[in-house]
Amino acid sequence: MFKHVFLTGPPGVGKTTLIQKACEALVSSGVGVEGFYTEEVRDGGRRVGFDVVTVTGERAHLSRIRDGPGSSHGRREYTVGQYVVDLPSFENLALPLFRNVGSAEGGSRKVFVIDEIGKMELYSQSFIRSVRQTLDSSSCSILGTIPIPKGRPLGLVEEVRGRRDVRVFTVSKENRNALLQDILAALQNCLKQTA
Repeated sequence: MFKHVFLTGPPGVGKTTLIQKACEALVSSGVGVEGFYTEEVRDGGRRVGFDVVTVTGERAHLSRIRDGPGSSHGRREYTVGQYVVDLPSFENLALPLFRNVGSAEGGSRKVFVIDEIGKMELYSQSFIRSVRQTLDSSSCSILGTIPIPKGRPLGLVEEVRGRRDVRVFTVSKENRNALLQDILAALQNCLKQTA
């Protein structure tokens, strides 16, 4: 039986938008939703980075385009393409969300949003541990996103994709508008398993 639902698909196809719409629908049907999603940060039409945003609206830097060579001030720098990952900022906002997820009051049904398990987030060993614990926990269902396989496989992403309790939907420009109902139906089934 599926306990978790993940979306995959190419960048920019609308995974985060689907997650946000699903969250709105879940909350309006009385399901508790926690977690975070990533949002593009644009400056004058140009993407300059990504923020991590909690379901309740708190935000922190996930990454920004590098300002110039050698601006790391002697710290270990984590980069994905042209983006420098702000690990402390990401961890300070995202990790406490995982700590609270197990403390569901009296068996209330919960969906925990993880958007996304991607290269930037996987620089955090604490994040990887937290995702694994949450996947194995019986206190909630996860609604998350993972990148489509390309290049070298990402350990945790392949782990999620291969789990028997995970249902993966592939989002495309053609199906993204029709998928919301399927995703919500799958999540309602997952919640019955965790209740």
